[in-house]
Amino acid sequence: MKKIVSLFAAIATAVTVMFGVTACAPENTDMSTVTAVIDVRTPAEFAEGHLDGAINIDWQGATFAADIAQFDPAGTYVIYCRSGNRSGQAISAMTEMGFTDLANAGSVDEAAALTGLAIVP
Repeated sequence: MKKIVSLFAAIATAVTVMFGVTACAPENTDMSTVTAVIDVRTPAEFAEGHLDGAINIDWQGATFAADIAQFDPAGTYVIYCRSGNRSGQAISAMTEMGFTDLANAGSVDEAAALTGLAIVP
């Protein structure tokens, strides 16, 4: 029984890492309640096109934790990347830092559809 519980906990952790706090943000996100939209891709990816007004904080960058620590953990954040994988990992890290209202918006295109924000160069 103990092994089954441990296996279940490991699966739950993996799902949380993969999908973040929420698998995706709800349709028609009320952007007036969102503190920031954060693009966790690399600066080069960000330069190829990102959501208008998004902040680029590279999940793989050396300063990710320090950059995120500048934000209010009580805020509401929409996080996206290329596929939803890195944003899920970033959300897991942010949750460990005390952030509670986080939505994994998936890819750039999915995040644009979700938020209504345009993709800009």
